[in-house]
Amino acid sequence: MMNRLQDNSRFARVSAVAAACTLVLCAHAASAAIQPEEAKRIFDRITGVPPTQDQINQMTSAPDAVTAALTVAVEDENFYNVTLKNFVTPWTNRDQTVFAPLNDYTATVIGMVRDNVPFNTALSADILYTVNGVSPTASGSSNAHYEAAETQGVNLKAALQATSQSAVYGIPAEGTAGLTTTRAAASAFFIAGTNRAMFRFTMINHMCRDLEQLADTTLPPDRIRQDVARSPGGDSRIFLNNCIGCHNGMDPMTQAFAYYNYDETAGKLVYTPGTVQPKYFNNADNFKQGFITPNDNWENRWRHGQNAIYGWSSSLPGSGAGAKSWGEEIANSNQFAQCQVEKVWKAVCFRAPSLNAVDRDAVGEIAASFKASGYKLKNVFAEVAARCD
Repeated sequence: MMNRLQDNSRFARVSAVAAACTLVLCAHAASAAIQPEEAKRIFDRITGVPPTQDQINQMTSAPDAVTAALTVAVEDENFYNVTLKNFVTPWTNRDQTVFAPLNDYTATVIGMVRDNVPFNTALSADILYTVNGVSPTASGSSNAHYEAAETQGVNLKAALQATSQSAVYGIPAEGTAGLTTTRAAASAFFIAGTNRAMFRFTMINHMCRDLEQLADTTLPPDRIRQDVARSPGGDSRIFLNNCIGCHNGMDPMTQAFAYYNYDETAGKLVYTPGTVQPKYFNNADNFKQGFITPNDNWENRWRHGQNAIYGWSSSLPGSGAGAKSWGEEIANSNQFAQCQVEKVWKAVCFRAPSLNAVDRDAVGEIAASFKASGYKLKNVFAEVAARCD
């Protein structure tokens, strides 16, 4: 019980620092001494490697040793090269494996964390991070730049440099949508298919929900595309009780991606503003009376019904045109903020947050602090590390 009270007290101090400062390294008046073993534990959780003796001394000798330990950890290069790389890489591929090469998606998240770029822009900004001094240079048709950086063991904390997708890849700025329009995301989720994969994996990676958890059979089916059979296997009950629950919310939103494709031959993202990609008309004979996609106008029907619980922003209209405005809709929901905390918790505490009140309250408090800090994801790692038991 005493350990829990001490952890809660320590968390309250670190949360106050994170909310008030742009970086966790801000000092504050409260004193918090820790033993070398605890400093080592905090450092291990955040970086994935043990601290040096000099780092232990630095953490334990500071007036506020807890904040010092967190600061030293999130500024260590292993936090970027090891923890963050392993944290992000599964988001970039369909297999959700960590065993994939460094790519533009992963590098961009690492750079955003390092630079405290507001993470609620991660699905909408014209942003890209490349690696300084690495040849070949970044290209919209190859991942060789990032693979070379990994092969050379480049210190990503020092070498990442911010730029834009429009500048490097030649995508019009209005067609960029953060991580969803990186080459890695396009090659994994815009390839072939119907572009619903991009929607599904964005839900998994950034809302911590798969389609089955979001299904709502009460919404109207008028925006469901022609390729979805209304009587699969000759039984309309399958559609009415199962298929409709995902597609009635998903299809109005995947319309945001109507102008995107991934060209396997050229190895790059294709963006055709004003022209809907042919894949949106695949299997039109499955149900000819179904919705025919005319443009990239999207609508979030989950603002009503059971999925309203995910806290959609009242400052946004809930509809728009294109992937950029759709990304803003997703990343400004309460669920997006909570999802980032849940993912960091798993990475740092080596377990998912439990369903008990203590963990639920902690996740909610950290998510609120995350938003109040201007969506600085680095702070979340520090706050979770201070909270782990």
